[in-house]
Amino acid sequence: MTDADRAAERVARDSYGRLLAYLSARSRDISLAEEALAEAFARALSTWPDVGVPDNPDAWLLAVARNAMTDRQRHLTRFHTDAEVPDMPAPEAAQDLPDERLTLLMVCAHPAIARDLHTPLMLQTVLGIEARVIARLFMVSPTALTKRLVRAKAKIRAARIPFSLPAHEDLPNRAAAIMEAIYAVHGVDWVSPGDGLGDEALYLADLLARLLPQDAEAAGLAALIAFGHARAQARVRDGILVPTDTQDTALWDATLQAYADRQLTRAFALGAPGRFQIEAAIQQVHMRRKGTGVTDWEALNRLYHALLQIAPSTGARVAQAAVTARVHGPAAGLEALAQIEVEAGTDVQPLWAARADLLAQLGEGAQAEVAYDKAIALATDMPVIRFLRGRRDALIDRI
Repeated sequence: MTDADRAAERVARDSYGRLLAYLSARSRDISLAEEALAEAFARALSTWPDVGVPDNPDAWLLAVARNAMTDRQRHLTRFHTDAEVPDMPAPEAAQDLPDERLTLLMVCAHPAIARDLHTPLMLQTVLGIEARVIARLFMVSPTALTKRLVRAKAKIRAARIPFSLPAHEDLPNRAAAIMEAIYAVHGVDWVSPGDGLGDEALYLADLLARLLPQDAEAAGLAALIAFGHARAQARVRDGILVPTDTQDTALWDATLQAYADRQLTRAFALGAPGRFQIEAAIQQVHMRRKGTGVTDWEALNRLYHALLQIAPSTGARVAQAAVTARVHGPAAGLEALAQIEVEAGTDVQPLWAARADLLAQLGEGAQAEVAYDKAIALATDMPVIRFLRGRRDALIDRI
């Protein structure tokens, strides 16, 4: 890979969202901005190897993209004048480029856009995640999703949805959709740390918390993501998932943990409990092991009960069952998992992973092996698969 390739990749990873938001806000046309930015990146890869990487790659790309947009708009305009071309001078330095990603997030969360497209649209336009990856996350056809995203962008342009922050009273409504999008990005990063998505999720969560200082859930989300990101280097070792309660706490980021503690304290002070705050509190209990050396399973049991009251989900119920096993024994955990299976079905991957572990603890080797095989078959992330295979193989060696 050449220096030009590496530079283009760095800009794409670090600045794509900021550049696209800046161009979209001034053209009022997301698709046009995407096409222009794609042309700018293509030209960079064909030009930079010969002339060298410019001192300010962001400004170079922005200038080329602006020219591409100008040419395109003039082609589509009856009168070839500059009147229809927005003024987008290239910044003198990268830090002079206004960060308008949150504005674009608000556009993507507009009520005129189908609710189930809010998060996919945000993930693609603001964070540059490919449609095929988003489709996998939401278990839909990549082709169908791509078509719907194209139509949504066309609707934004045709309806002249304003590229500006909505009125203050409308911010909380759109903020809920934005929080889900940021949380989804955090989920993508969970078993693939180092790809930049975790940094993006944390940045956007912090930005939203600062924009909405009286929104307890915004602060709670920032805390939740920071707690998770603080453990990024400990979650996967040698390509294998490491459960939170067995991670090396020396690898946890103390600065991020302190930031998360502050955000969660601020969220609780606002007196409006919510899902993200409780999930953050669960993570905080896990991270206190760094100072105490033990995990407070009783506290986790209470927090999961609270979470299920506010935001019940199959995943939370499985986690609650695992905690129940820690507090009341493996048999109690298995009983809880059996009830979940009756209600949620037999294809819940975390359920089988938890069941395998509890059966192994009870000495039911053969049943545990079957459960591990089922959990492995349902898993989609290689770090998780490697972890489960390791547990299964260790169990077989003991039988």
